Order: sequence, then structure tokens, then C-alpha cells
Amino acid sequence: MRVLELARRRKTVRQFLPDKPPKEDILKAIEAAKEAPSGMNAQPWKFVVIDDDWLKGRIGELCEAEEEKFYAKTKGDLMTWLNAKGFKPEKSFLSEAPYLILVFGHTKAPYWLQSTWIAVGYLLLALEELGLGTVTYTPPNPKPIEELLKVSPEYKLQTILPVGYPADPKPKYGRRKLEEVVSFNEF
Repeated sequence: MRVLELARRRKTVRQFLPDKPPKEDILKAIEAAKEAPSGMNAQPWKFVVIDDDWLKGRIGELCEAEEEKFYAKTKGDLMTWLNAKGFKPEKSFLSEAPYLILVFGHTKAPYWLQSTWIAVGYLLLALEELGLGTVTYTPPNPKPIEELLKVSPEYKLQTILPVGYPADPKPKYGRRKLEEVVSFNEF
């Protein structure tokens, strides 16, 4: 069962080797993602691949500015967790990864949100199969990036996937046991 092996192996990666993977591998992963099911077969996704260093840097700056605002107002359990894990507003992986794949959803399509995220799931497993790492980074406010890229108003940025060869020593977070997350015929 290859999918299960890929899913078990896949982990969040925020550090990358400087080597740039072949563009064909990025396209191969997106080829898999576009095969995801979607409501009314609308295929409401758009993938924008960024490999320009200036543009990656600018996206990083915009995201970090929004992260600063997010961190300034975040409190409670979420802030405790972020602090415990060592997370900060700085997102250096956005400029250091060889590629950024920005995934947009077409908001006028039926079930656009669910469909787009199913495609992201396919993309994550395809990248893993190709030996590439990523993190699903969702900016707290996608508007500045949408404005930078002159995105059509009916599309909304869902996630940014920094992609490259993994150099992240952090282990994968543990997962709950199967019997904790599944039941039959009742909740």
C-alpha cells in the first residue's frame, strides 16, 4: 500500500538543502494534484510556482509583516503552543526554499474550498514520493500576496508550499492511534 507508506513518511519541512530540484519534478507533483476530485468537476485550483529570488523574498517580507500582526494579538492556548514549539513571525523558509507553490481556490466554484484542499493533499503525497519536502504555510492575511501577484478577485490564496530537498532534522509529530479517530455506526 504505497499511499500509506508515503503518508507515514511525510513530515513538515521548514529547512531545505540549497540544491534546486528539477522543474519537471514540480510539474509532475502538480500533475498528480490536478487529478484530485472536485465538486461538479470544477477543478477550482490554480497553482502558481515561484522560483524568482526577488519575488520569493518579497512574499516572505509580506508574510512576516502579517505574522507580526498575528503574533501581537494571539493569546491563550495557541500562543502557548507557538511559544513551546519555538515558532516566531520570521518565515525564512519562504525565501530559502528553491520553489514556492502558491495554491489558489476559485471561490465561485461549488465546494471550492474542500476541493482545493483535496488537491493540496494529493500534492503533498506526490512531493513526498519525489523526495521533496514542504510545509503547508497559510499566511494569516493572504491579501498582500494576492495584490502583489495581481490575482483575480474570485481566487483566494489557500496555502504556500515552500518546496525543496529536505534538510530539516526535526522528527514528524506523532499521530493519534487509529481507534482514537474512527468509529462505526455512531460518533
